[in-house]
Amino acid sequence: MLPSCQFLHLSHDESAGILRVTLNRPDARNALTVEMLAELIALFEHLKTRDDLRVVLMRGHGGHFCAGADLKGVFGDAQKPVVAGEKDPVVTMNRAFGEMLRVAERIPQVLITVLEGGVLGGGFGLACVSDIALAHQATKFGMPETSRGLPPAQIAPFVVQRIGLTQARRLCLTSAQFNGDAALRYGLVHDVFADEAALNILLADTLNQVLRCAPAANARTKEILLSVGHIDPDEVLDNAAMHFAACVRSPEAPEGIGAFLQKRQANWAHTFTADDVAQAQAAITQDITEKNVQETAQ
Repeated sequence: MLPSCQFLHLSHDESAGILRVTLNRPDARNALTVEMLAELIALFEHLKTRDDLRVVLMRGHGGHFCAGADLKGVFGDAQKPVVAGEKDPVVTMNRAFGEMLRVAERIPQVLITVLEGGVLGGGFGLACVSDIALAHQATKFGMPETSRGLPPAQIAPFVVQRIGLTQARRLCLTSAQFNGDAALRYGLVHDVFADEAALNILLADTLNQVLRCAPAANARTKEILLSVGHIDPDEVLDNAAMHFAACVRSPEAPEGIGAFLQKRQANWAHTFTADDVAQAQAAITQDITEKNVQETAQ
């Protein structure tokens, strides 16, 4: 089960090893508040313990993925005096963005993001730490921080890691906006879709590909990949060899090799259709809409 705390701006549903997480602040294009950052960090930290979950599918409610930070909160913190001997509240708030992205990147599950509407600032950062990013062709991507007198401080390292320094410099220093097709060219996203029907087909295919891979093997592979460039190359290879040995001695390797030789699916595989994806999303959207109406009426 997910943390017992009540999420105010995150909705979630889990089934068949998939956790569907929806950013739920549609009136603000899902802009991230301090409270939302805390909720996301708690969620991602919890996922480190969830071996039963294999995919985290993240989307925004109301047609937008995430418009970045809630600037009202930023300037609210800026009005607070810095108490001698205590940390500047603006520093604390900004650093929380980086911590959220760091823990999101390192969850053992495969993180898939569906990117629509505005994907700006911190939302751009979430796209950068996704294992698989799917974008609508008309999605508006950008890092508008410098045009508002701010640096893209916490997301910048993740942007460089994702698309390289050359493109990151241009996009950060011009505050340029671009669409899903350009995001595909830059290597920010892996696929684009034209409408909901195309997304359902693409998402079903993506889920089926991920779910044909062994859960522990995927988690260990992700750990190996993310260590490259951060530790000594020999240490990367030593750790990779230990991960390989652990997988060889686990139940997954005999099952996977046996399934290959016998021309059958492994016992961890699961198959979704586009209709399955559409029905799941429709149910989630209805639940969130009803919840939001009830909360507004209170």
